[in-house]
Amino acid sequence: MDRLEEMRTFVKLVERGSITAAAEHLGIAKSAVSRRLADLEGRLAVQLFRRTTRSLSLTDTGRSFYERCLRILADVEEAELAVSEQHGTLRGRLRVAVPLSFGLGHLGPAIDAFLDAHPEVEFDLDLNDRQVDLLTEGFDLAVRIAELRDSTLIARRLAPIRHLTCASPDYLARNGTPGRAAELADHACLVYANAPTPSVWEYLDPAGRSGRVAVKPRILANNGDCLRQAAEDGHGIVLGPSFILYQAIEGAKLTPILRDHQWLSLNAYALYPSTRHLSQRVRAFVDFLADRFAGVPYWDRCLEPRAGPAS
Repeated sequence: MDRLEEMRTFVKLVERGSITAAAEHLGIAKSAVSRRLADLEGRLAVQLFRRTTRSLSLTDTGRSFYERCLRILADVEEAELAVSEQHGTLRGRLRVAVPLSFGLGHLGPAIDAFLDAHPEVEFDLDLNDRQVDLLTEGFDLAVRIAELRDSTLIARRLAPIRHLTCASPDYLARNGTPGRAAELADHACLVYANAPTPSVWEYLDPAGRSGRVAVKPRILANNGDCLRQAAEDGHGIVLGPSFILYQAIEGAKLTPILRDHQWLSLNAYALYPSTRHLSQRVRAFVDFLADRFAGVPYWDRCLEPRAGPAS
């Protein structure tokens, strides 16, 4: 039996959870799957699964072998795709991790445009604000909004990410507009729970001095769109990224406040492992995103000063 076929069968057994399900997926008899597993364990002289009458579960050795098989099979697929990509056709799957709000609002339309140009590419998206491990979880790349620390990953800057404070016109009419950052302590605030210090908002004042203000969360949430909606509904002041707030600002549903202060300033990066060959389709997609978000991102254009009338 070909070793790659044994590995593919083993991987499907892990992913499908049973010999029957793996056989159905592979389109072969259950006896063939059982024989391949027995041959593999016999050749390796190890037990890869713990077996009961109803289930299979990986041993520690089996889990380690599974992770290595994933990398080997991915490298084989990558080698085959690299040859075809040299002839001008991008094809294959891109597994991408991206924060939820940025993915829905901005990566989705970008992927739509990329697929129009490269119809044989497929996407497997993980829309989640958690920080994934690209190597162990098998992602080709991740879009991350952060202040990057030392990393074994390669980072390509895509766009600046500005933060600003906003509230609805109704909230400001009822509660007044803060003139200084310290006054935020007296207001209802809508706080992003995944921030390093959610209830402490840091800033640079108009003179460039750093400061921080402890705010009282009226709503604490781990999703920026939820907080934006709460701000539109008049429940308090939100500190959030402009890529989430810009449409509400353009539609006059939210009013930026303390615009002479600089709040959290980050960047969006495309990250990918340095230990693996970068496929042409990954490179093409990263280049596409960098071009799409180059210069002043479209979500920040509503914040740019408008030219006055010609004299």
